[in-house]
Amino acid sequence: MRHTISILVENKTGALARIAGMFSGRGFNIDTLNVGPTLDSSASRMTIVVRGDDKVLEQVTKQLNKLVDVIDVQDFQDEEYVDRELVLLRVTATSKTRPEVMQICDIFRAKIIDVQAETLAIELTGSDNKIRKFLALMDRFGIKELTRTGKVALPRSND
Repeated sequence: MRHTISILVENKTGALARIAGMFSGRGFNIDTLNVGPTLDSSASRMTIVVRGDDKVLEQVTKQLNKLVDVIDVQDFQDEEYVDRELVLLRVTATSKTRPEVMQICDIFRAKIIDVQAETLAIELTGSDNKIRKFLALMDRFGIKELTRTGKVALPRSND
């Protein structure tokens, strides 16, 4: 089972290394990791996706809360948060296949961000499920390059 954990950390040198070290030192594997600034310049937000059962998640949460740089740890449960991921890819698109690639991009609301003679660079944001489906369709055209940001998430508001 995949768990999404949001960690608010002090924006200090070595914070990421200490957190990554905690994961590797205890044998926990990180599926995705995303780090970025918050409204408060003294803090950063890490969004980490980790695989494991509830016991693994409980251990990860306890260990994270023990780290000096950690301000808050939030475990996002289903339906309690919204998430997105960004993927950039370069796909083969010949004059014959280009219209079909563009049509699939329109259906998925993907943006074509670079056009070359034999390739298109595409940007897509969405859930992991949406991205997997899009990549499965693009795979038959020939994906030349691919990069993904990893998940970012926000809790749903109660207002």
